[in-house]
Amino acid sequence: MGTIVFVGAGSMAEAIIAGILSNEVMDAKNVYVMNKSDDERLSFLQETYGISVVCQERNALREAELIVLATKPKDLQQAMRDIADFLNENTAVLSVIAGVSIETIEKGLGKRPIARSMPNTSATIGMSASGVSMNSLVDSNMRKRILDLLSSIGVVKEVEEDELHTVTALSGSGPAYVYYMVEALEEAAIAKGLSNEVARELIIQTFEGAAAMLRQTRVEPEVLRRNVTSPGGTTEAGLKALESRYFKETIQECINSAERRSRELGAMS
Repeated sequence: MGTIVFVGAGSMAEAIIAGILSNEVMDAKNVYVMNKSDDERLSFLQETYGISVVCQERNALREAELIVLATKPKDLQQAMRDIADFLNENTAVLSVIAGVSIETIEKGLGKRPIARSMPNTSATIGMSASGVSMNSLVDSNMRKRILDLLSSIGVVKEVEEDELHTVTALSGSGPAYVYYMVEALEEAAIAKGLSNEVARELIIQTFEGAAAMLRQTRVEPEVLRRNVTSPGGTTEAGLKALESRYFKETIQECINSAERRSRELGAMS
């Protein structure tokens, strides 16, 4: 891939930069970054990853093959106004901004190849779960390049654009749900006398083991759950407590609420 410019220098931009460089998808000399005003942040990324900062004359934008929009949703319109006049008609755009539609980007940057994705913060260690949707102007070569870029930070699945709201709610926000559950398990374990260190290691290994079982065995989660659950045993007692507190319904509302917020953010952009 030729030059790539990140518009926005936050945690998601850094995660993708780290992924594409560590997996040698891009050479650092072809990676540029810019943001609204935080020169300290730009200097950090430049020193840490050996990438370049977009200078005042914006030559990198003119020469870019791909622009990655990674601003906060509230900053997007201004960011698009800042770069629109510098892009050539063949420059493709990849947005990783929650809720923002391809149509919104087309209005701000014109008709061009545009992809919209929702990675998560596990991209930092190359283990993101990303969904992506592309408009009809993305040709087969650019499609492969975008998929290669997103694959360098984890698993990527192509979905319909409207489904990205659900992807955002599920895997985009998903790590936070997992961390919240870890917090709850730790608190319960410590209350019963385990040390924080012991509880943390047991919980991490339990999550890793369960995830590996799902991936390696390809057995349905319901079957794996039943295999662990002996009649009258401890697991059954724990699951009954979750059921009595409407665990599945709570998770459903969690996804519904996040999905609604994704749509609201899109409507506001």
